[in-house]
Amino acid sequence: MPLMPIVMLALGTMTVIGMLLFAFAGPSAARASSRRLVALRERHSTSPAMAVEAQMRRITGKNTSKADEAAMRFLPRPAELKKRLVRTGKSWTVGQYGLATLGITLFIALTLMVKGLPTLLALLTGLAIGAGLPHLVVGFLIKRRIAQFNAKFPDAIELLVRGLRSGLPITETMAVVASEVPDPVGEEFRIVSDKMKIGRSMDVALQETAERIGTPEFQFFCITIAIQRETGGNLAETLQNLATVLRQRGQMKLKIKAMSSESKASAYIIGSLPFIVFALIWSINGSYMQNFFSDPRLMVAGGGGLVWMAIGGFIMAKMINFEI
Repeated sequence: MPLMPIVMLALGTMTVIGMLLFAFAGPSAARASSRRLVALRERHSTSPAMAVEAQMRRITGKNTSKADEAAMRFLPRPAELKKRLVRTGKSWTVGQYGLATLGITLFIALTLMVKGLPTLLALLTGLAIGAGLPHLVVGFLIKRRIAQFNAKFPDAIELLVRGLRSGLPITETMAVVASEVPDPVGEEFRIVSDKMKIGRSMDVALQETAERIGTPEFQFFCITIAIQRETGGNLAETLQNLATVLRQRGQMKLKIKAMSSESKASAYIIGSLPFIVFALIWSINGSYMQNFFSDPRLMVAGGGGLVWMAIGGFIMAKMINFEI
């Protein structure tokens, strides 16, 4: 094997490892100490406006670093990406996401070039994997956190109902939910309670949380609270009915998931087999599979196969997708 590809692969691997360590290592001790000193001065400042602004930055997490600002210039839709990262419940930033994307792209591209893939195709493949893999990971974490939230949310509503029936106001009951219910439900109610303590109205705090979470169940809760505050009525009974509806909604989702699991498994297996076979044959005899990137007939056949697979996957996804 020639020396130059080995050197390129080694340099690329070292670069990727360094970028990933830098992305996920967190802030340095000196910068963290400086930020803590600034936050301490703001917290104990005599200016009420500065103290409130510092408290809002702590609650909403709107501190941005230079890496975040640089990533926001190049990544598409940075505001939506930042919102997605917040929904994961992790402390990841846009800068870390951008560095991880760049590192994966370079690593995949250099590896494929060393394996003999054409440079342009290796770069496109690395870009597709580098952009798609972090997106899929973030989407998976968001779905898992939303599932955990929806599983515990009816219990939180029932705890609200018991607090209201015992005579507590809804603001204090939300503080009880924040301390008693496990995360992520307790964390979200804790944020709502902190916002109300610094002067935010309940409707505004709930709506901001609903926009950040992005789940219909919490939207139902916000609409219920808003309607009751405008029209009056028995809030405890309304929330009890909402908790019952949300439990039935969750049970229906589980039934649909169980009924469609076989179709999903078949779609995953059938859709992944061509790519697995292609990768296995490529690892055994790479020169044979390179004809797919040089022979026009094989390129047309491969492109047509990908198009038909995409159409079949789209149809199967629509067949097993049910709105509740």
